[in-house]
Amino acid sequence: MTSIAKTLSGVSGKRARSKAANRRAILEAGRRVFARIGFEATTVRDIIRETELAAGTFYNYFKSKEEVFQAIAEDSTHRFRSRLQDVRAYATDFETYVHDAYRAYFGFIATENEEPIRNGAPHLALIGVRVDTPEMLAVADEIRADLEHVLSGEDGPKIDTAYLTAAAIGIAREMGEHMLMRRPVDVDGATQFATAMLLAGVREIAAK
Repeated sequence: MTSIAKTLSGVSGKRARSKAANRRAILEAGRRVFARIGFEATTVRDIIRETELAAGTFYNYFKSKEEVFQAIAEDSTHRFRSRLQDVRAYATDFETYVHDAYRAYFGFIATENEEPIRNGAPHLALIGVRVDTPEMLAVADEIRADLEHVLSGEDGPKIDTAYLTAAAIGIAREMGEHMLMRRPVDVDGATQFATAMLLAGVREIAAK
């Protein structure tokens, strides 16, 4: 590689790192502001003030606060997805899968919200994992496939896995919000309650 090519490559690499750092700074600022004052009250100016970036730099990456929120949601879901892959790799039966999946989710959102909770955020801390993004829809499909797999390996109940998946995700979402509002945040308690509720419901259906 010639010296000119090396120089151009170095400049290109530095520019890419700078762009990644700027985007990360905006997302981290958005997380803090959304958690502190709530999504509706937040403005783009609030997010920019939380960074050391100029307004023009912000608009090179995002057009609105909605795009920032969407990016945060997609990033969070992507990282949660890797935890779910670990659950899938080690779960050997339905009960273990349900328990470990809930534990992964509640543990994840508790960790995601440690800073705003520690700082006494007056609004419900930003969960980040939404149900309406392409990434989360893909996660829902994976969960349904996982449930079908662990149920097929047992003399288990014949159950509508689409409804079961929706119920499992619904319990996680609603209980997750309440868990984050409690002090202390009780990941183990939420996991045990959610697991017991879903398993009891499945047993009830199976008994009919």
